[in-house]
Amino acid sequence: MRFKTLADWLAWQETLHPKSIDLGLSRVKMVHGRLGRREKPPFTITVGGTNGKGSCVAMLDAILRQEGYRVGTYTSPHLLRYNERIRIDGEPVSDDRICDAFERIERVRDETTLSFFEFGTLAALDIFATADLDVQVLEVGLGGRLDAVNIIDADAALIASIDLDHQDWLGDTRTAIGLEKAGIFRPGRPAVIGDSDVPEAVVRYAEEGGVPLSYAGRHFIYEVSGDGWNWLGRNTQLADLPFPALQGSHQLINASAVLEVLQRIETHMPVSAAAVRNGLRNVTLAGRFQYIPGSVPVLLDVAHNPQAVRVLAEYLGSRFGGKTIHAVFAVMRDKDVLGIITNIKDLVEHWYLAPLKMPRAATADQLLAIFDSLGVSAVRSGFADAAAAFGAAKQDAENDHLVLVFGSFFLVSEYLAQMS
Repeated sequence: MRFKTLADWLAWQETLHPKSIDLGLSRVKMVHGRLGRREKPPFTITVGGTNGKGSCVAMLDAILRQEGYRVGTYTSPHLLRYNERIRIDGEPVSDDRICDAFERIERVRDETTLSFFEFGTLAALDIFATADLDVQVLEVGLGGRLDAVNIIDADAALIASIDLDHQDWLGDTRTAIGLEKAGIFRPGRPAVIGDSDVPEAVVRYAEEGGVPLSYAGRHFIYEVSGDGWNWLGRNTQLADLPFPALQGSHQLINASAVLEVLQRIETHMPVSAAAVRNGLRNVTLAGRFQYIPGSVPVLLDVAHNPQAVRVLAEYLGSRFGGKTIHAVFAVMRDKDVLGIITNIKDLVEHWYLAPLKMPRAATADQLLAIFDSLGVSAVRSGFADAAAAFGAAKQDAENDHLVLVFGSFFLVSEYLAQMS
């Protein structure tokens, strides 16, 4: 074996390909073909979207497992351990299992270079191929059409939402981005979009490609009713459903799209109303409106684009209205940082810019220039590391205040690692 530990494999993979992001299917498809398929692949649900895809994967997993199906999920990025990306029946697979998959990939890739994400995608598919799964749920890393998971023909596809993000790779309009995401659709196989504002070009793309498409507001809706909610599809209704255990009213949008997917595949994978209810009650997902109680409570969220931050701001207004908020913030420099800060600046009293030791991270000077352009002056920077920024926010906050840690996955990961 080339390496004995998972950490060594991962460190090597980060140096293998000249680009950290290299969209395209030819290289990864070639290596996947060399791996071979030892067994019939499981039923596949591929999930994409600007925001909400992680929540949708978590809900699909929870509901399907409640029904008794054996489920594999592939997601990214991770928060604490790489193993979180590849789960079977809710449990991260072992280091040894991942290392064995990496070794099999290394034996067949020859001179083909693979990105870090492509290596992980192939490992997940290799592990799932021999895990006796009923279904694999694959989360798109970036876009859809050229993302590595798209080498698998999805039996059902879900796009949670369509908005502006990753414009350097996907285009600078919702239409362009929507078409890239719709690349996970397959003719004759159901596709669902959780967004109610679907670009007309995406609808036309599905029609011309023979894709049976349904989307929110036209083919299915939800309504809040008392202490629960109702879901209404074209031929089915589910009443008095419990709210998802994931926090935020936007999770009803995600849950509604998930229920539409399950209705569309019911002839292949039927689920009972009881499984739906229990799955919604028990679903978990770290880093999404994650509340940590204490003398000074902390809220963690990985919102890192304007749409996600608008949702976060709405949640803060409804759940923590009137509280003084201290925000620890870090983000990648290729994000719409101006849009992010604009959507939440009126709710935050004090800002703390946490440094991240990675080339893509926005520097303190870059962020300070944006804050200055918006007239936001209560900003502290110059911390030695993210832990120092967390400590300063907690020290400044009083008992009835809230510390908000948001932005990059890597920032939330550092906070969770500090807790463990």
